Amino acid sequence: MAVSLAVPAIAVADSQFMEAQLAHTLLALKEGRMDVALKEVDALVKANPNFRLAQLVRADLLMARARPITGFGNVPDAPRDKIEDLRSEAQARLRRYQDQAPITSVPKYLWQLDASQKYALVVDASRSTLYVFENIDGEPHYVTDFYISIGKLGADKTNEGDKRTPIGVYYVKDSLPANSLTDLYGSGAFPLSYPNEWDVKHGRSGHGIWIHGTPSDTYSRPPLSSSGCVVLANDDLNKLSKLLQIGKTPVVITNQMEWSDDKDKADRAALLKEIDHWRTDWSSRDTDAYLKHYARNFYSEDMDYAAWASHKSKVNAGKAWIKVEVNNLSVFPYPGTTNMVVVNFEQDYTSNNLANKMKKRQYWIKQGDRWQILYEGAV
Repeated sequence: MAVSLAVPAIAVADSQFMEAQLAHTLLALKEGRMDVALKEVDALVKANPNFRLAQLVRADLLMARARPITGFGNVPDAPRDKIEDLRSEAQARLRRYQDQAPITSVPKYLWQLDASQKYALVVDASRSTLYVFENIDGEPHYVTDFYISIGKLGADKTNEGDKRTPIGVYYVKDSLPANSLTDLYGSGAFPLSYPNEWDVKHGRSGHGIWIHGTPSDTYSRPPLSSSGCVVLANDDLNKLSKLLQIGKTPVVITNQMEWSDDKDKADRAALLKEIDHWRTDWSSRDTDAYLKHYARNFYSEDMDYAAWASHKSKVNAGKAWIKVEVNNLSVFPYPGTTNMVVVNFEQDYTSNNLANKMKKRQYWIKQGDRWQILYEGAV
């Protein structure tokens, strides 16, 4: 099937335009239209001389004037590992361009955003893509996406130094300016909250997982090239940085993006209903009903289910009345784990002898036909 080389009519960010231009170059090259390909890639190289992939394609095209192209990267004596890296980048970028999801699609991983979270990020490790969604009345709406690099050995981090990017739900927890970093990190860095509670429970080690830029002499890096961080071109990171909120922006990293369907929507509705039942059962001081919302393999930072049940039974017995309100609720299905979600909210608790507010995080798991709480703790 022939692929149209027409530039899309919709407005695109500079990096997306450059990626489209690269795709046009590669497709024209594949179809033997060398003059068109050279014109496209010349413009790319002029716009960004540090775009190594574009430089390599241009070198191939110039050499093609003297002899037939027999493979990607015909530069004499070029290191084969570097050529393979650039070939992987070319394949990833072309795939991104050709297999774009409809911008009206809703990701499975963002069931609900709280009002203070202006944007959410989803990283699809398999497609070298970071998606940006805007929060409009609690629902995610596609804004843009960027080409990214991840760990040298792919995703699903388990150990310190394993060169993998973690899979999970994290948050942007800090902002590090370029003048506080070495040139490796480019125009800045945003540390993520790895390891989270689920990582700790499963013995996953390591630290220093960041979203960051590229060295000053590099436009972009191959798809698998970091020590575990998510890496963007500096121009892209600069655009993204304007959308990030320290301590609030969720970053969901998955092996493969999944999009919402009818079953997903039904699960979401059932969970939201169960969360409200948990709140009302706690407020009613019906401890037996309240504890049924907790899985038998429940854990907190210092208690298992038995200890939690004993503690809550004693506390509730000393209350004449309880009122619990849940505000600023966010809900994120956990990638790589079947039927588990991360729930964050602000808890407003009052009783006849105590009043407090706190930020809380729960992990809910669907066991059989019912959602139950697997983990609970303050944030």
